[in-house]
This record gives sequence, structure tokens and C-alpha cells, in this order.
Amino acid sequence: MLTLKEGLEVHFCLSPVDMRKSIDGLSGLVMDLLEQSPQSGHLFVFHNHARDKIKIIYWDKNGFALHYKRFEKGRFKIRGLEKDGSIGLTENQLQWLLAGLDFRAMETFSHVNYEKYY
Repeated sequence: MLTLKEGLEVHFCLSPVDMRKSIDGLSGLVMDLLEQSPQSGHLFVFHNHARDKIKIIYWDKNGFALHYKRFEKGRFKIRGLEKDGSIGLTENQLQWLLAGLDFRAMETFSHVNYEKYY
């Protein structure tokens, strides 16, 4: 499970990528496709065409880190998002995506503050 620092952005690449790419290849895609700096410290999420693999790269103080998840059965719920560019995800949306849930259909409960009970 990934825990995100406050203020960290998550960029989800909408175009499927070749999962044979490692950190160097994915860093190049961050610069070319997403027009971002791979050393920004933000998370960059990539998926394959079959939608059963996800790679996340990010800069961690003194080097790149790679998080890789492969479903043995099933697919990530990202159908209909295969376009160019990227979208931003919240921490909850990223966790839902990695859990195999449709992050677009999920929503968090709003906080309730009861000052009066009757």
C-alpha cells in the first residue's frame, strides 16, 4: 500500500504503455507524453493495453522508485479512459484503482459534525 505525502500529485497516464518499459522508459514518457518532470516527486501511473498491469514511478529523495501491480485474475477498471494525456487522481482514487475498484464510481463519505441532536 502506498501512502502519499500531503501535497503530492498523482498523474494517471490515459494512454496504455508497453509494460516492458522500466524506470528510464517511463521517465521518458513522463517528459514526452505528460510534459512533467519525473523528478518532481509526484506519482506517475501507467497501465498496459490489457488493463491487468500498473506501474507507478516517482522520485524518492535520491533515486527513482517503481511500484508494480499485476492482477492474476481480472482487470483494472479503466475502460473508456484510453485517450491521450493524463488525469489527476486523489489518494483515495489511487487506492481504489489499485484495489480493482472503479475509482470514477466511488466517492467518499462527507464528514458529519453534529452540533444539535434534535
